[in-house]
Amino acid sequence: MSDNKSEQTVALFPRADSSAGAIRELPNNIAAEQNYLGALLYDNQVFDKTNDLLRPEHFFDPLHGKIFASASKLIMRGQVANHVTLKAMITSDATILEEDVDSYLGDLIDGVISISDAPDYAQLIHNNYLRRELIRISDTVIRDASQPDIDNSAFRQIEAAEQYLFNLAEKDVAESGLRPFLSVLTETIRQAEIAANSDGHLSGLSTGLTGLNNLLGGMHKSDLIILAGRPGMGKTALATNIAFHAATTTRTGEHAAPVAFFSLEMSAEQLGLRILSERSELDSEKIRRGKLKTDEFSQLVDANREINSAPFFIDDTPALSISQLASRARRMKRTSGLGLIVVDYLQLLQAQIGIKPENRVQEISNITRSLKALAKELDIPVLALSQLSRAVEQREDKRPNLADLRESGSIEQDSDVVMFVYREEYYLSKSEPERKDNETTEKYNERYDNWAKRLEKAAGLAEIQIAKQRHGPVGTVTVQFEGRLTRFHDPIMPEQLPDNF
Repeated sequence: MSDNKSEQTVALFPRADSSAGAIRELPNNIAAEQNYLGALLYDNQVFDKTNDLLRPEHFFDPLHGKIFASASKLIMRGQVANHVTLKAMITSDATILEEDVDSYLGDLIDGVISISDAPDYAQLIHNNYLRRELIRISDTVIRDASQPDIDNSAFRQIEAAEQYLFNLAEKDVAESGLRPFLSVLTETIRQAEIAANSDGHLSGLSTGLTGLNNLLGGMHKSDLIILAGRPGMGKTALATNIAFHAATTTRTGEHAAPVAFFSLEMSAEQLGLRILSERSELDSEKIRRGKLKTDEFSQLVDANREINSAPFFIDDTPALSISQLASRARRMKRTSGLGLIVVDYLQLLQAQIGIKPENRVQEISNITRSLKALAKELDIPVLALSQLSRAVEQREDKRPNLADLRESGSIEQDSDVVMFVYREEYYLSKSEPERKDNETTEKYNERYDNWAKRLEKAAGLAEIQIAKQRHGPVGTVTVQFEGRLTRFHDPIMPEQLPDNF
């Protein structure tokens, strides 16, 4: 076989339109397609070297796509793919003449130049496919921009264009494939070194809570972390505490990470008030109403001065789509860097532009898959808040479990970590015992005392339950919660209390 790639390989019978009157021919390389298919039919082992790069639709010539699809089926079944075995499969299409296919398949094999160059041909085929898709996307963008729709603003068109490009990159970038164990070990050792050199022994972003860091090892790159809880449990407060700590942390020796906080429920000003209250240790209600003493106002100004340069960005656009969120996150990663995304909360997100799910479960599945893909693409953790179903309220023990996740199937499946926040104090404070009919005073007092003791024991405490973790243990962490400051922090141990406390 000759090694001259430029040599003409096979005589074509009429292919797609190549008339001189064609306005524009899409990028293609018919010779590369012929040489690749000839090498594949000559030696089926070529398929193992290139099958992660090519799909039937990547071929410009429809017949070539059919040949590749048929050959792929046979090879994956453990059968031989050659001009004899393929002929019957391809000629089942009534539009293709048997004698033409028989002759053409033979010509493909006879015209092979070099089997070793097959991966190069595969790359050429794939690159031309990507260029054709880019042209199609460009045409769509031009058409939409030239024919404006009152319901489709220019900004939505930009986001749609970015989504098209993201989908193309996500679906058609070649996979890394099998990696030598040495390279895997090298990366593992590097992560261990990061954890060893960190004062908090973390390989990911710190949450600001020692017990949670110990269980998670921090928030890891490419992870989708779900934080769920019923209303009133404080999940937004916890997410805000974690996110702002990540943007300003110095306690455990890590570098501060730029944070994008997408708040679909609360306004940016409300979030800002919470953060300022937590950092200044002043009651948020007093700040909001302006009921501050002179020294408290100075305390507020000092806290503001301390945190106002933090790389913490809030987007409070309502009814945001996952496409818009991804577009804005990519833009921030490009321009100012990005270390963490927080979404409050995922049930308020809309599905991707151009996708109309049949039901709400499918829509949530689309959203969680997209958030996980975004975490991997940007190589950062994504912390997404989630609602829980009302089934929790019907149980005596109101601690949540994985089955309580709203539209839960895909949320649990796509996430790397699922954690719940639970405050028994919240439920106990709403269930003060009332005296029952025909109940003795002694029995009622006993019930009331038991309730009061439980409430006193639960006061100011919260549980963070790690219900799922792909790369670590599950368990429960007890933390303290200060409602007036909307702040979660490590519990104060007895040895940390002053004498005679």
